[in-house]
Amino acid sequence: MMKKTFKSWIFIAHFTFWGAHWSLAFLGFKNLSWNGFSIENNLLYIAFAYGILSNMLLFYWQYFFTVPCFFIKNKISKFLLSTILFFVLISSAEGYLNYYYTITNNVLDEGFTFFEFFIIWLFPDFVFNVFYTFLGFLFRFPLEYFKSEKIKQELLKETHNSELKYLKAQLNPHFLFNGINSIYHLIEKNSALAKNTLLQFSNLLRYQLYESGTQKIALNKELGYILQYIEIEKIRKGDDIILVCDIANKNEKQQIAPLLLIPFIENAFKHLSDDDNPSKNRVTIFIKEIDKVLTCKIENTFDLQENNQNVGGIGLKNVQRRLALLYPDRHSLNIIQKGNVYQVFLKIYFK
Repeated sequence: MMKKTFKSWIFIAHFTFWGAHWSLAFLGFKNLSWNGFSIENNLLYIAFAYGILSNMLLFYWQYFFTVPCFFIKNKISKFLLSTILFFVLISSAEGYLNYYYTITNNVLDEGFTFFEFFIIWLFPDFVFNVFYTFLGFLFRFPLEYFKSEKIKQELLKETHNSELKYLKAQLNPHFLFNGINSIYHLIEKNSALAKNTLLQFSNLLRYQLYESGTQKIALNKELGYILQYIEIEKIRKGDDIILVCDIANKNEKQQIAPLLLIPFIENAFKHLSDDDNPSKNRVTIFIKEIDKVLTCKIENTFDLQENNQNVGGIGLKNVQRRLALLYPDRHSLNIIQKGNVYQVFLKIYFK
């Protein structure tokens, strides 16, 4: 509807613009004479008619052809060539008509020179023709530019959406692989606990499949999902680790892209060290939102001799790309290895 309204206004603007030209030419200059062309001999009306038609042709040649077909597509040589050739053609035709009516109607003295004819007729026409050629460009270029930018933005958005869908689709098998692997190891230790863990794991899958299908989700829901995952890992690891967890959010209306933080936490547990001394197997998870700034700090120890931090890197690469697409220039991510401690520092600045 808005597009049709805009086109209607464009049509009205053009109609008014050229209507004013014709009205001024045939109604406003009743007693005007110019270089022998006057109302009495009807030559002034004729000169105005082909003069305005020439201006319109040059204007719309730019408006409908050269700007959208060549200039906006960066075909500058074709744009210049087509503009100059058409300009010469129209200006030559107009000059010939001026010369024809000047000679056939004895408007000027027979002995006038070409230089005089150029000054009297050709030069003024040249100036007007240049003006209307430029005016056609000036009218069309902003429309084409904003149209081109809009198309680029739509294509970019579509590309981003497609990429985000692909990246998000990767999370399910990645999460499924890690979850099944965790439950598999738990079955050997405690089958009853494994069943309970499997039930909780199904709740997490339900969240992924049915609740995280939107572009944004309540931060509280996302943090609740993370807490459930941590609970499963606590059950699986038992007393073999030291877990410190501090997760809080005071803004109930705050939203976030779903499944954005979980890969960091998955990796913290997946690559956790397996020392005989439980105090040396540590996971620290700190997530808080204050004044529209989400701060995450995730640490885990790992076995230096195995150096398995690079294993299963799909999740990290995935989330880094998603952050770049979803929060460009509004996030900071630092991943640091200090000795046998792996640290992730993430900040997201919500609007």
